[in-house]
Amino acid sequence: MTTVSVKPMAPALGAEVSCGDVRALDAASFQQVYRALLDNLVIRIRGQVLTDPELLAFGRRLGELDFAPLAKTGKEKARTHPEIVVVSNVTENGEAIGVLRDAEVVWHSDNSYRDRPLAYSALHALEIPPKGGNTGFANMYLALQALDPGLRKRIEGKTLKHDMTYNSAGDLREGFQPVNDVRDAPGPSHPIIRTHAETGCNALYLGRRPNAYINGLSVAESEELLEVLWAHATQDKFTWHHEWQVGDILIWDNRCVMHHRDPFDGGYRRVMHRIQCAGDVPSLAPGSREGHPRAAVTT
Repeated sequence: MTTVSVKPMAPALGAEVSCGDVRALDAASFQQVYRALLDNLVIRIRGQVLTDPELLAFGRRLGELDFAPLAKTGKEKARTHPEIVVVSNVTENGEAIGVLRDAEVVWHSDNSYRDRPLAYSALHALEIPPKGGNTGFANMYLALQALDPGLRKRIEGKTLKHDMTYNSAGDLREGFQPVNDVRDAPGPSHPIIRTHAETGCNALYLGRRPNAYINGLSVAESEELLEVLWAHATQDKFTWHHEWQVGDILIWDNRCVMHHRDPFDGGYRRVMHRIQCAGDVPSLAPGSREGHPRAAVTT
């Protein structure tokens, strides 16, 4: 059995998991890694040298792999492996090898614009710039628990429409038209407070800010409330920022975490291979609770 150690990285969330080569993990050791992910919301495993098929094999241990069908703009190279999304600013022969370029990516939860958003996302770092391009994460269990009671009352029972028109870098997705009215934006509606299917704990679920709309409110009321919620949810005390090294695998839980990428100098190459696992339909379960262990930070 492989020795697995878990070192929390920040009070709010995040842990470094040391487990040796992930390709060699036996079932019991993998379950320790998976438990660390549920307990810490984001985990980092360093020093991994994997081929794409090996990355896919590891990902299948996390759950059902998703093909992220809308993670394209129609301007990038076709994927070699359909389950792997290349996140990169690199172009070859005038063609982008991946998505998201070198723009700063806004705070978001992956694929919230789908009826069944992702459970887990994972990035494997192949090339990184000398500085910048770090990835920040925010604990949505904690953001909900720390919410002002009056604000909490305003969102109870409400749903949020998640626009599927643009990706997190602001690029128009293939096959979509620009949005003029947030009420008409294509995309599903999910509860603003959702229950994590595995931990049974509730979390704030905002998806992404652009073109979001709280159903049943005027556009002005929705915008005002969303501005307050986003300012609250992305406070530094709820976050941890990961500084990349080549060989890192970073895995996060989209059901209770938001993330964003810091800007970097686009003159340097940045290449990440991303896999993602299908999740459940967001809901607020009867008898669910608050108080996940990583939501105990003093606020």
